[in-house]
Amino acid sequence: MLNAVLKPPHGLKPAPLAWVVTPGQVPYETALAAMDTRTAAIAAGSAPECVWLLEHPPLYTAGTSAAEDELRDPDKFPVFKTGRGGRYTYHGPGQRIAYVMLDLSRRGRDVRAYVAALESWLIATLARLGVEGERRSGAVGIFVEGAKIASIGVRVRRWVTLHGVSLNVSPDLEHFDGIVPCGLHDTRVTSLEVLGAETDMARVDEALRASFDESLGHLR
Repeated sequence: MLNAVLKPPHGLKPAPLAWVVTPGQVPYETALAAMDTRTAAIAAGSAPECVWLLEHPPLYTAGTSAAEDELRDPDKFPVFKTGRGGRYTYHGPGQRIAYVMLDLSRRGRDVRAYVAALESWLIATLARLGVEGERRSGAVGIFVEGAKIASIGVRVRRWVTLHGVSLNVSPDLEHFDGIVPCGLHDTRVTSLEVLGAETDMARVDEALRASFDESLGHLR
């Protein structure tokens, strides 16, 4: 997993950015522990920045702004309280999670600019997949024809970012029914599958990687 690229070869400086793809479903607690270890190493200068692409088993996470009444079915899936910003969201198979671990101390120390760059990244990725994504005033995330297709939740520790984005590729959208996703009561969720777009995860990953520098490369 992340430990495989945690330390650079002896005598070499950390690479500019590492991309890690983990097949299968990574337990949420395992991912949190791995992120904690990696971001501490990034802050210490002993590991490169990292984008980690993975999927989780079905679960709900509660961000720091989550309201209890937005958890409609607490017994549907495991619920994890997390330090990221935002409200309740769902993670599960068919959803691409991208945990983005960047050192903002050398990228401007502007969290709002970072979140905006993540939104631009998702919009550019969707464009490569033939889908027109857009922002919505007053809401974080990306929407297609009024339905939410991607969420963003971040945390910054010692100016290193944790958590990141989730993109609905082909998840079971009924799994979102146990929460009010991101606190948006009157907003549908959608996916690339529903839109008739690309659902091969490897190709989605290619689009994410190809769009990264054009969207976040200016944060240097």
